[in-house]
Amino acid sequence: MRAFLSFGSNVGDRAAHLRAGVAIVAGTDRYRLSRVYQTEPVGGVVQDDFWNLVMELETDDDPWALLERAQAAERQRERTRDVRWGPRTLDVDVLWVDGFTSEDPRLTVPHPRAMERAFVVVPWRELAPELVSPLDLERASGRVVVLDTLEMLQ
Repeated sequence: MRAFLSFGSNVGDRAAHLRAGVAIVAGTDRYRLSRVYQTEPVGGVVQDDFWNLVMELETDDDPWALLERAQAAERQRERTRDVRWGPRTLDVDVLWVDGFTSEDPRLTVPHPRAMERAFVVVPWRELAPELVSPLDLERASGRVVVLDTLEMLQ
């Protein structure tokens, strides 16, 4: 099954949080990563810019298992949820899973706000232009600046 997940970090060593999160979520599955983008925070809370990327994952796990992996990665990177849309060591969201939709409050897929946010659509389009159109890019809001590949960032 093909799935896409978004990763973001704006607290501490952002590259280390992203690398660890990618390793935890990927496990032994095959994956590809977008480049890393520096992006402005969403939600009005004053905080540092985020580093964001999108992962394409090929897995035999179901979407609920992907959610568990994402939450495990956040826990291991000591994410706190004190302020909605506040600073985070690591944020991992399941964006899209081939052939799967859900409106469950714990796992809404496709992600309900993904196409509104440039920090999601820009790196997602890099990996899957067939799923993110040029119009999606135009409609998405937020500043994004490409940094580099995750491997090259310190």
